Amino acid sequence: MMMRPRNPGKILSILLVLGLLVGTVAARSADDKPLPVKVRVARAETVPVYVTLPGKVIPADEVQVASRLMGYVHNLDVHEGQAVTRGQRLLQIDPVDVEGGIAKARAGLAQAQAALKDAKRDFERFSSLYKEDAVPEVQYQKYKLAYDVARAQLRTAQAGLKSARGQLRYADVTSPIDGIVAAKMIDNGQLASPGHPLLLIQGRQHLQVEVQADARAYSHLTLGQRVPIDVDGPGFERKRIEGTVVRRVDVADPVTHSHLVKLGLPKEAGVASGAFARVFVPVGERDALRVPLQALYQRAGIEGVFVVDDKQQARFRMVRTGRREDGRVLVLSGLVAGEQVIVQAQGKLHNGSRVTPVAD
Repeated sequence: MMMRPRNPGKILSILLVLGLLVGTVAARSADDKPLPVKVRVARAETVPVYVTLPGKVIPADEVQVASRLMGYVHNLDVHEGQAVTRGQRLLQIDPVDVEGGIAKARAGLAQAQAALKDAKRDFERFSSLYKEDAVPEVQYQKYKLAYDVARAQLRTAQAGLKSARGQLRYADVTSPIDGIVAAKMIDNGQLASPGHPLLLIQGRQHLQVEVQADARAYSHLTLGQRVPIDVDGPGFERKRIEGTVVRRVDVADPVTHSHLVKLGLPKEAGVASGAFARVFVPVGERDALRVPLQALYQRAGIEGVFVVDDKQQARFRMVRTGRREDGRVLVLSGLVAGEQVIVQAQGKLHNGSRVTPVAD
């Protein structure tokens, strides 16, 4: 005859505790198993020392569009940010004054033509009389001079009409370059004056980075030199570009004592005018450590690497990093040459985890 357990709940609790103990032992056994890791020995190497100069992207071609006529603006249909092509009409200047000038020039031409006709008739008549000794030479010279003056006045009137007609083509204001409308300084209906800027057009094909370099950085820059540049793109995405020094201004600014330097960007740079840029000017060399980017870990917001100690355990080491390029990062402090840095682990690393190093 089987006996029924007196306290089934107590027995169930004991079984649960035993299960937890077994699971904990199994977990500890798994944790005690060394993790295979790939390591790389940190070695010192010579790296360039850079001075970082803030700058901005500017267009190499920038034109202020102005009118050669005075008049009211019409048909100004372009807007800021719009792409325009060379020769494209941007706006029109009311040609009323120009057309009035043309009408006046035509009237002057007609008057000059009539005057020449009369002067020619008188000259021909007195020329015949002079040949027959019917009039004195003084009188003949008088009409000859009048005829010469009339011909000169006709040429002047013709030139005036041509000039007046030429002004008419300036009523259409066109873009001198391919580019982007960066700014509008006038609107439809406003009065334009000769020489007063109406629009600002910035070229799209040739961009530059403009910086102010101190004496040290300026002394390490030469025309044609290529230097790395970081440019912030749309959404603050940083892009690494190589620029070329295209202009150096030897005269320093009297206030900041810095020199203007411009660096050309490649056509395929894919950045926009006005973007923020950082120019890295090499000013020397020093010994430093570099590790692969995949060796960096974040622990509680702290950046560091895992190294293998003498007990074959992983130890987290907080490091201060510098420039990142070519898949590697410069370690400024926190790491010693000769240490084994873990670059890949077959499992999750913890401070104190047992590991089995394998050379990368």
